[in-house]
Amino acid sequence: MELGKNETITVETTVQKPVENVWEYWTNPKHITQWSNASDDWHAPKAENDLRVGGSFLTRMEAKDGSFGFDFAGVYDEVRQNELISYTLGDGRKVEITFAGQENSTMVVETFQAENTNSIEMQKAGWQAILDNFKKYSETT
Repeated sequence: MELGKNETITVETTVQKPVENVWEYWTNPKHITQWSNASDDWHAPKAENDLRVGGSFLTRMEAKDGSFGFDFAGVYDEVRQNELISYTLGDGRKVEITFAGQENSTMVVETFQAENTNSIEMQKAGWQAILDNFKKYSETT
């Protein structure tokens, strides 16, 4: 079981929607609460987003049975509308998301620094599951 040790992990998907729609679904709190979970037994009851350099975001993630929850939060380092978001998480790890629009589809690539608690495989699977939920939500909205 490999742990983080400053490793970066990349997950990606292609959403069959124009980049303007994908950006809106990714950044608007009313949408974030609809897709930001890795499995059906979790949800995101609250999201806040001040999308600007130096602005902060917070998504509350909780198990639906109330057994566990945490705040996923950070501060934006760079924001280029419909192209790029980079931020620093509360624990200092960096995350970058790129949005590459081509006609009616958008490739979303998310690269993040691994943490040292869970295995690389588990982190990649969890972040990919959330990204897959995002794709599903975006394509049906």
